[in-house]
Amino acid sequence: MTTVTSPPSDLGSLIAQTLAPRVHAIDLEGEYPESFLRAVGQLGGFAGVVAPAFGGSGKGLADTIATMAQIGETCLSTAFTHWCQTACARYIQLSDNASAKSRWLPRLAKGTQLGGTGLSNTCKSNCEIERFLLTARRVQGGYEINGTLPWVSNLGEAHIFVTGCPVDGDGRLVFFVTRCNQDGFRLVESAHFTALEGTRTLACQFRQVFIPDGEVLAHPDAAAAYLARIQPGMFLSQLGMGIGLIRDCVRLVERAGRTHAHVNAFERDQADELAAALAAAEQEVFRLAARLDGDPSPEELPELLTEVLRIRLAGGELALRAANAAMLHQGARGYLRTATAQRRLREAYFIAIVTPSLKHLRREIARREGPA
Repeated sequence: MTTVTSPPSDLGSLIAQTLAPRVHAIDLEGEYPESFLRAVGQLGGFAGVVAPAFGGSGKGLADTIATMAQIGETCLSTAFTHWCQTACARYIQLSDNASAKSRWLPRLAKGTQLGGTGLSNTCKSNCEIERFLLTARRVQGGYEINGTLPWVSNLGEAHIFVTGCPVDGDGRLVFFVTRCNQDGFRLVESAHFTALEGTRTLACQFRQVFIPDGEVLAHPDAAAAYLARIQPGMFLSQLGMGIGLIRDCVRLVERAGRTHAHVNAFERDQADELAAALAAAEQEVFRLAARLDGDPSPEELPELLTEVLRIRLAGGELALRAANAAMLHQGARGYLRTATAQRRLREAYFIAIVTPSLKHLRREIARREGPA
């Protein structure tokens, strides 16, 4: 990515100078925005989920979501890598492993260490949507991991990521940090996507990979409580992507109305309706973020997660609705290969299918609420 001689002192300037000019390269050529991400780290854009004791700002999920949304207004791929980075940091922050916190959090908060999240298979398998693809075996001083995760994002040879899997002979989960350059581990390019190509989404092969206890975030006896702590914020913070995308889609609808209001007035979704729905969604997102930042008790977490699932579903549906409206309002000019409207529509489908997908969310809400 192009760099500037004098790094911008605020996020808006950084986006305008170094991200906006590269959006087509990121989207169409799969360019990974590494230098932008590292610059975001220097501006404190990852620090919200990290406590001051470990080099963060401690501003919490609300600050993280707001930053992600600002990036997402320009590029969802980059907003997603921001989510991966901050999710990774938050998983470590919420663990009881003091040595892992000291080792990784200061670097993750500053962007000198980049990280991903490999919990899609863990979350889906934990609620019986698919089978576990990794297994762990307890060995002296740690665990031996085998298997392959097909798609993990924001990765590279010097990156880390967090994942979890069941332990042989136990059945319960273990959560841990994986270094992408350690023995027995291999990154493999396995697929090309219709959007989000610039996110470094790769397959992860584990062949007798040794994870020392120092990199374990939750052993089996603590795994259920740990998963309950991380899931609400993990899912809620994804709406930073959705908020940013919807804001831009509203602008695309408004822009089309400058010349085509006489015919676009007959479209089903209008800018004012979408903006009102977004405002209501944002209010709920930041209300829940404040609750999560307030360190809820274990007893509060199940109900809080249900509320998060509901707004995550509503946000995903609104992203599809807004992107569809932007495409229809823009018409043929939105159908060009480099047009923003068609890119936003492809990106909106990602919000709908990334774990937890809309069908996953509907299933979990139905399971929690029971028969009507």
